[in-house]
Amino acid sequence: MWPRIGELRALALGTPGELRATLNTLVLAGLKTATAGRLAEYAEESEELEHVGERLALVDDDNALAGIVEITGVEVVRFADVPWDFAHAEGEGDRSIEEWRAGHSAYWARLGTPVDGDTPIVCLRFRLVSGGEGGVAGGDLGT
Repeated sequence: MWPRIGELRALALGTPGELRATLNTLVLAGLKTATAGRLAEYAEESEELEHVGERLALVDDDNALAGIVEITGVEVVRFADVPWDFAHAEGEGDRSIEEWRAGHSAYWARLGTPVDGDTPIVCLRFRLVSGGEGGVAGGDLGT
């Protein structure tokens, strides 16, 4: 199972360190409103898919609360079928869907979980509910 903060499932973006810090900064700045994951991760962790309206705790490397996001869309598509508008919403600076696919393919390969065109990908869209400049209501809730 993924960590929980209070009643919320944790959303830990990327891998710990510089990548997670960068991705969290993009979310807190309102530039990142989507993220992708392999469907297989959910089965591996005995987790259900997120649902529209669900709130998630955005966490840092220490599983401390960095912000709260609310899911606005959930779709499972083949890696080859992830649309450009979704990839662009990830806010990571990709200039084309091909660049997005190359970067994400390389990322998952580095993690030892390579993907191909048929790999099911969970495409989550979200909006920032709290965090960023105003801080997080209630502070760090811990785990």
